[in-house]
Amino acid sequence: MFSVLNAYLFQHRSISIPGLGTIYLETLPAEADVADRTMLPPVYRFRFDKYFDAPDKEFFGYLASQQNMLDFEAIKWYNEFSFELRNRIRAEDEVSWDGVGILKKDGSGNILFESAKAPAFFLQPTPAIRVQREDAQHTLVVGDRERTSGEMNEWLQEENSGRRRISWWVVAIVLAVAGLAVLGWHFYTHGWSTGNQIKI
Repeated sequence: MFSVLNAYLFQHRSISIPGLGTIYLETLPAEADVADRTMLPPVYRFRFDKYFDAPDKEFFGYLASQQNMLDFEAIKWYNEFSFELRNRIRAEDEVSWDGVGILKKDGSGNILFESAKAPAFFLQPTPAIRVQREDAQHTLVVGDRERTSGEMNEWLQEENSGRRRISWWVVAIVLAVAGLAVLGWHFYTHGWSTGNQIKI
């Protein structure tokens, strides 16, 4: 029975069990581990929601086709299965659902779910080494023209070097004007003498 339910759960990413709740399949995306230079695989885990427990009609149609029975028989059979599952959890304290996790009850009688871990052999980390090619050429669209990355780099370097020349001359002129202004102010206030003169 669990194999049929697992097939539905993996295809539709959720399955509802009357009187218990709904088990959802969640996928956490792949991540880059920069320190180890690896790409970690996506992680699959199951989440349990005890507040929503009503299966939809699509599920019963799927179950009827897999078990070769009519829809109303599938509804009756699944309700009996969920009733037996609840009783097993209450009597045995925990029930293992192969490939999904463990359903168990706590001290106050609430049903808890412990998700199974994905098999380690299924998804492995992949080496991920960053490759930087200094002289790689590719085509860029700039405005309405196509240019290569080399042409754009040369153009940007020329533009930046032109800015540096202009900024250097501007700084030199500003410093010269400021120096002349200081000398003019000095000669205006002290006269044309450059030494210290003390009047007694």
